Amino acid sequence: MAFNLQTFRTRALTAIVFVLVMLAGLLWNQWSFLLLFSIIHFGCWVEYQELAGLIDKDYTQLSLLHRYGSMLLGWTLVLWMTDSSFNVNGIMLHTVARKLFLGLAIGLLVAEVLLKQQLNLRSLGYSVAGFVYISLSWALMLDLRSSSANVFIGYPGWVLPVVIIASIWINDTMAYIVGSFIGKTPFSSISPKKTWEGTIGGAVLAVIAVVLAGHYSYDFEWKPLLLIAATAAVTGTAGDLLESKLKRMAGVKDSGQLMPGHGGFLDRFDSLLIAIPFVWLVVKLIL
Repeated sequence: MAFNLQTFRTRALTAIVFVLVMLAGLLWNQWSFLLLFSIIHFGCWVEYQELAGLIDKDYTQLSLLHRYGSMLLGWTLVLWMTDSSFNVNGIMLHTVARKLFLGLAIGLLVAEVLLKQQLNLRSLGYSVAGFVYISLSWALMLDLRSSSANVFIGYPGWVLPVVIIASIWINDTMAYIVGSFIGKTPFSSISPKKTWEGTIGGAVLAVIAVVLAGHYSYDFEWKPLLLIAATAAVTGTAGDLLESKLKRMAGVKDSGQLMPGHGGFLDRFDSLLIAIPFVWLVVKLIL
């Protein structure tokens, strides 16, 4: 009993610190927002490369240029997606980042071809997949921040990202609670603890909570809340399953040890990584 109590305290304290850090990064200003997701970006990449190396031993033989160049290339894409509020003395960050991205992409490609006698296409494929899975998602998160004013008129840019994150957190919590009480039908062999009852219940309750809270507390229009919350809940579950599949292939329980009792970066942000591109499509094509 004492051990369980200690585990609960550790998880609770870690969760509180995590929420405080997330809120500070999200709400303080645009630079704290960028710093937060830059740290998350690199953390996800480190863990992804470790998982890929466990899945395919050849991937552990990456050159330092390939290993860290892939991360940096992805980060320049994140910086490229910043808006005009990210500037220093009139110099736009996205303008500088675009040039860095193109130059780095060409340099890495040339180096990969010239410095290696035989190009390992499989390892290159893992890095490209990581670029799409991680870097593109966080880049689109920065773009969603700049698109927030078009969806929630008159409100700051952090509102849309917070709505997405809240939808996923509520969905995860409600899915666990509903599944614990009435869950009987297994949802997927990839994650045996998930049930159809919990998955559906979590999504429905997340949508209801986000729509009611946003509409009646902040006077947001209900349509964007409904579409964003529903998209985040459904695709976020897919993101959780994808990361579970990667961990199963790698033979590990957690992607990392960032948060005692909660796992690593990918464990905490797996749902967001898949939800963000789909929410971005909804925002750009429908809202």
